[in-house]
Amino acid sequence: MYTGSHTCTCRFHSKSSINVWRLSSRGFMWLKMDLSIVYVSFLVLLLHLCEASYYQFVTCGSVLKLLNDANGIRLHSHDVKYGSGSGQQSVTAVDSSDDHNSYWQVNAKMGKNCSRGSPIKCGQTIRLTHLSTNRNLHSHHFQSPLSHNMEVSAFGDNGEGDEGDHWAVTCNGQYWSRDERVRFKHLVTEGYLHVTGDTFGRPIHGQREVCTYHSPSEGSYWKAAEGIFVKPSEQTSWNKDKQDQDQDHDHDEL
Repeated sequence: MYTGSHTCTCRFHSKSSINVWRLSSRGFMWLKMDLSIVYVSFLVLLLHLCEASYYQFVTCGSVLKLLNDANGIRLHSHDVKYGSGSGQQSVTAVDSSDDHNSYWQVNAKMGKNCSRGSPIKCGQTIRLTHLSTNRNLHSHHFQSPLSHNMEVSAFGDNGEGDEGDHWAVTCNGQYWSRDERVRFKHLVTEGYLHVTGDTFGRPIHGQREVCTYHSPSEGSYWKAAEGIFVKPSEQTSWNKDKQDQDQDHDHDEL
């Protein structure tokens, strides 16, 4: 997977060279002109067209990394359990942009379906499922180990957990934009997904504590980073949710 910028594949057919007329002091003559300049010009045009097709929203079924805007670190989990509190799988934040344990899939809330590729609305309740362990981002009233706010863990089996897995996307527009800073409000504790200034020691040395904080702050802003963003098919209507359908889709790889 290529990360860091989106890709767009465009194909075209052409001859390797073209014949042009050129007037010289000796009269008209056939010259062959290499197409490299033409190719470059054409590719520039295609890249502009690709930019226009860039899909700007986070959608149901997308797999992405979440970047904490204030600290420049990514939401992370791994099969390491807390030694206190709930004893559930720990959730942290890391500096690395290429760690495969930082991918999360956007899913509907428990007991509901969302059409793959449908844009996530501001205010919509979602689950974030850790791709490597298939557990959901979770919170509850256990204290976090370092800052003693509310603990954030990864919980459930095969993506099935409980209401503690529900987060509301807090943003300003109609849909969750990939370029926008958003917050995630936990429905049970009513706190916000937050990165503290505290750092773990062994066995997860250097990783930052993630917790649920009682009020919104700069440390609770997140942005969509690297990932695979599912695009809606032509049959998907933004004005009518088709919650019980799993439609064909394209995707935009970043």
